[in-house]
Amino acid sequence: MIRISNVKFRPKAVPDDFKPYIEELTGFKNIVSLRVAKKSVDARKKENLCLLYVFDIVLDGDENAAAAECPYKDIVVMNEPVSLPSPVWRAVNRPRPVVVGTGPAGLMAGLALAQAGANPILLERGKPVSKRRKDVNRLWKIGELNENSNVQFGEGGAGTFSDGKLTTGIKKDAWTRKVLQEFVAAGAPAEILYLAKPHIGTDKLGYMVGNLRRKIMAAGGEYRFETRLTDLIVRDGRLIGVKTVNAQGETEEIATDCVVLAVGHSARDTFEMLYERGVQMIQKPFAVGARIEHPQSYINKSQYGMVKPRPVLGPADYKLAVHMDSGRSLYTFCMCPGGTVVAAASEAGRLVTNGMSTFARDGENANSALLVDVTPADFGSDHPLAGMEFQRQIEENAFRAGGGLFRAPVQRVVDFLHDRETVKFGEVRPSYRPGVEMADMRAVLPPYVIETMKEGFKKMDRKIRCFSGHDAILTAAETRTSSPIRMLRSPETLQSVSVAGLYPCGEGAGYAGGIMSAAADGLRCAYKIMADESEPDTAE
Repeated sequence: MIRISNVKFRPKAVPDDFKPYIEELTGFKNIVSLRVAKKSVDARKKENLCLLYVFDIVLDGDENAAAAECPYKDIVVMNEPVSLPSPVWRAVNRPRPVVVGTGPAGLMAGLALAQAGANPILLERGKPVSKRRKDVNRLWKIGELNENSNVQFGEGGAGTFSDGKLTTGIKKDAWTRKVLQEFVAAGAPAEILYLAKPHIGTDKLGYMVGNLRRKIMAAGGEYRFETRLTDLIVRDGRLIGVKTVNAQGETEEIATDCVVLAVGHSARDTFEMLYERGVQMIQKPFAVGARIEHPQSYINKSQYGMVKPRPVLGPADYKLAVHMDSGRSLYTFCMCPGGTVVAAASEAGRLVTNGMSTFARDGENANSALLVDVTPADFGSDHPLAGMEFQRQIEENAFRAGGGLFRAPVQRVVDFLHDRETVKFGEVRPSYRPGVEMADMRAVLPPYVIETMKEGFKKMDRKIRCFSGHDAILTAAETRTSSPIRMLRSPETLQSVSVAGLYPCGEGAGYAGGIMSAAADGLRCAYKIMADESEPDTAE
């Protein structure tokens, strides 16, 4: 395989068929296959904005000799990427494995175990995605919360009601490739295989998640919806079963010697149960703040130099980070072009926001989390769950400031910077449902978070002109950026250091930071359970 990099096109000159162009560029006339390996936008110079492509091609003939003679020199001959071995369940008369949670980590763990023939049981405290969507819409329309079926809990996990971003900081290897391939096979857009910033969109995520469920069940997996993990059964430091309760209040004990614990970052009652059962965990840094909204047309203009970019570019996004003399940082996270700010609460009396967009990203506003890092030193206690209580306090502040019924507190950025009350909105209208109340962010966030945001806005304005202007709006509170804990596990076996057979996994356990990293971690845990030997070397 030959990889051809740094092929540039102007937005209005991207060809419908790349093969003739690559033949002319390279002089190769014997191309057997060609695929886009990567596509990104280079907007560093708006007057010379272009798209960058990487292509992988296969030739009929000696590829090394052809590459050596090629006039285009940004090419390299590569081996085909290494793939994961087919999963195999070698155990005889072993209890069925249990997967707790059906977010990205649980889905991929359950899929691998089912494909291996292990017939896993998948426990999900929430509902299937179609029924879950009805509960989420009731919260968004009338402020009625179902604490077990919401944006955080239910089939697909928190990522189902989001932008479905698949960008990740982890190494792209056989694990991540397997995740992307399974997502595409389940109905995700094929472009996620090559886009530099891939996303699925919440409108496509539900369909994809349902298809993954059907694939798992066809391979022998069993789903138990509206079924919550209530306890671990441990003997001599080893897991021998779990206890559950369903929506009818019926309890059950399931015998098993391995559990993939993929509960997500919001299963606070589960965290409390695990702590009481002696599962070792520690505090972990995370971040808190608010959502910021701008007109998408303004972001397009600031990033691309045009209000309405060509479809090949898509709506513009941004990623900002600035650092203060105090040692704290202000940064954007989970930026949703053309998206909405959504109610993402999972507990009564506590308000949480998140961002969401459809695949088209065609809404009027752009939004992003605007976050300040917090550390265990801010939590006020050495208790492992102190970060969770820190989150809860901010969420309670936001609920009160919004006046109840999950109406969110909002403030124009210009008013936030001058410590004054917002009395009217300008160009930007809040997209949050079920409604908003004008409020003072000082009633929601800690003073050091407020001061860091104020100082950080000055620095961000240098990166995106008038980032704090254009009637930008803050909506609070953003607290579920990542898990407040890390469950300690062995680097070699991926099992809990305190309970053998328990595999803390994904974002809730503190080992992931998004859909891709969580899904890849779920795969790793499943392969560890199945393997008699050490983990396969799958890195490229």
